[in-house]
Amino acid sequence: MHKVTFKFENSEDVTVFAAFGESLLEVARKTNVAIDAPCSGNASCGKCRVKLVSGELDSKKTRHISDEEYEKGWRLACVSTICADVEVLVPDIASAYKSRMKVADLSSPDEVKIFDDLKEQVEEAGITLANNLDVVQVSMEVPTLDDTMPDNERFTRVLQKVSERTSIQIPYSVLKKLPDILRAGNFQVQVIIRKTNKDVFVYDIFTKEENVVVGGLAVDIGTTTVSAIIINMLDGSILAKASSGNGQIRYGADVINRIIESAKPGGKERLQKAIIEETLNPLIRQMCKEIHMDPMHIYRMCVAGNSTMNHLLMGINADPLRTEPYIPAFFKTNSLFASDIGIAINPDSHIIVAPNIGSYVGGDITAGAFVSMLWNKPEFSLFIDLGTNGEIVFGNSDFMISCACSAGPAFEGGDISCGMRATDGAIEACTIDKDTMEPVMTIVGNEGQKPIGICGSGIIDVISELFRCGIIDPKGKFVREGKRIKRDKYGMGSYVLAFEEDADSVKDVEITEVDIDNFIRAKGAIFSAIRTMLAYCDFDISMIEHVFVAGGIGSGINMSNAVHIGMFPDVPLEMFQYIGNSSLSGAYAMLYSTQSERKVYEIAKNMTYLELSAIPQYMDEFVAACFIPHTDASLFPQQ
Repeated sequence: MHKVTFKFENSEDVTVFAAFGESLLEVARKTNVAIDAPCSGNASCGKCRVKLVSGELDSKKTRHISDEEYEKGWRLACVSTICADVEVLVPDIASAYKSRMKVADLSSPDEVKIFDDLKEQVEEAGITLANNLDVVQVSMEVPTLDDTMPDNERFTRVLQKVSERTSIQIPYSVLKKLPDILRAGNFQVQVIIRKTNKDVFVYDIFTKEENVVVGGLAVDIGTTTVSAIIINMLDGSILAKASSGNGQIRYGADVINRIIESAKPGGKERLQKAIIEETLNPLIRQMCKEIHMDPMHIYRMCVAGNSTMNHLLMGINADPLRTEPYIPAFFKTNSLFASDIGIAINPDSHIIVAPNIGSYVGGDITAGAFVSMLWNKPEFSLFIDLGTNGEIVFGNSDFMISCACSAGPAFEGGDISCGMRATDGAIEACTIDKDTMEPVMTIVGNEGQKPIGICGSGIIDVISELFRCGIIDPKGKFVREGKRIKRDKYGMGSYVLAFEEDADSVKDVEITEVDIDNFIRAKGAIFSAIRTMLAYCDFDISMIEHVFVAGGIGSGINMSNAVHIGMFPDVPLEMFQYIGNSSLSGAYAMLYSTQSERKVYEIAKNMTYLELSAIPQYMDEFVAACFIPHTDASLFPQQ
């Protein structure tokens, strides 16, 4: 065994022991040391850079590290194995992907406005905002020597009378506390129930004096980020809101790498533990701590996530999703409870899962389509969800068709040399002076934060500005020279956003021709998917009347720049509407409103899933779209 010490720029060292021949990246994963590896250790992304401080590593050279950098001690963790005691520095850029837990300030109207607006829209669509959870007050006769009826029968009889239902279900968790609560309350108690046409299920029991909150939990499980809210199930009010990085990310930035990891021995358990024990349960605990609430008082949960995330959450084999004919284990399930998978809320809580409609279009999209309200509008609308993958829905109140395209890693900073998620230090917006080529940047974080890398919205701005200023040509190649334009020994160009001395990084923060090419392919995937889907329906871009943009990346997108580079169709900018995290909003609607839940199921049932890989035209469209803005300039007359 050898001692391995991970050193950090802004935190304490982590020391562990590892066996000879173990991969440094795997050692980091087992130790919960955050090292970005979007390719899941295939040595193709070059993001897992660490610096050898002392000791030895058996590490081969790769194209991602120059000879000069190798001499200075830089290595890729994924191709480095343990051969002796070693100390390595993990730079901030390598761990910047790990989104820190953030608890929202609900005193800010912006944090709850989207949910308030949604409630208005849902009610205008004729959907009732109500569910079948309730709190009822019950009183019973105190037992005597002449009345020796067992507690559960006494309790059942009074509930039958109050609820007008004959079938009363009392789970073990309630039966266990029943004798104590009944006597503490002198047989006058309040009960949290779920009432249906057939029966009553008892979730909890309290004395009459206790302040009872009937909590509900809505969660958006994104490939990169997990967002959640706790609500009062009786009035729909938001009690807490928070987000955190998805703990699974260390097994790969995209769903394919995670599916591959899950197929390895013990893989399903590792991926399930990462999302439940390392992500969801800490998020729940922190939110409950903020509002002084017992997590056991959360009695219902709704999850919206893509098909892969749903499978991995449940510990179900996801491998068939990635191989033809791409068959998931389920589209819809109503059989999941908190105790089944170890969610740290009331064990009898039913978990509603927003339904999937295809191997790569999941519940996050059905929930999002509900929020967009395109199903209730006569005009033809596009719904675009940009996250680690790109999913698109087109239709109106008469029909809906959906598809997914593999575009995500670039939007989340993957496949980009200085790319990162939208966390502290990320360049999220940028303008460039056409004459001096000097950038003006907006950085995520506190005032004075230096740039570490660049996130998706920033990449869109930078590429659009480089093209507008004539610094790059339509192929993404640099055609101007200046102090911010660098060339490597092969003549490959890059634009420096922040030189090393001005950045909180170990090297210049720059965007290279390779980065631009990767992003052109990502934006091309989005636009070609839109064109292919419209053509499949015998429509064209001129027939689009509204474009809804959703997802975490959407909040910072400059729509004009996205159109300028050919990512979105060239329609009037007033047609674009950002609707926020529609997956979380849809999960909230399903959680709070039984009719909304049924409507999402109906949307999923009626939505057609288009498998782009089965349409020959898609590849032609994709190749044509890998240009700025497009090889067919007539598609972008306003640019």
